[in-house]
Amino acid sequence: MDTAHVIYLGDLRNEAVHLRSGERIITDAPPDNQGKGEAFSPTDLMSTSLACCMMSIMGIAARERGLPLDGLEARVVKHMASDPRRVARIEVHLAMDGSGLDDKARTILERAARTCPVALSLREDLIQDVTFSYR
Repeated sequence: MDTAHVIYLGDLRNEAVHLRSGERIITDAPPDNQGKGEAFSPTDLMSTSLACCMMSIMGIAARERGLPLDGLEARVVKHMASDPRRVARIEVHLAMDGSGLDDKARTILERAARTCPVALSLREDLIQDVTFSYR
């Protein structure tokens, strides 16, 4: 089954429709690449997808073990390179309430995040700079 249908809207903008849910995402080229930057760029989505995937897999691991994920959030920073233009590094700063999580639980969650499908699918030379902080 198809995953999405993408339509070029013109002026470096696209609309992607998730076929199962009907949810829509607009992308726009960033200002540093001739776009308006009025929506996520495709590389913004890729970088953000890494954080979303990590958090989802952490959620699965937590659910299976009865671990709390209170206040889990991520800050994402994308670093571009040129020649060729590409994402060179993605910083994912994961933060959450660490009460109720011993060292073993934290290791389980951190390992789950680092082995999510998106992390394992990105190029090996793309630096994934992942940090975890517990409040």
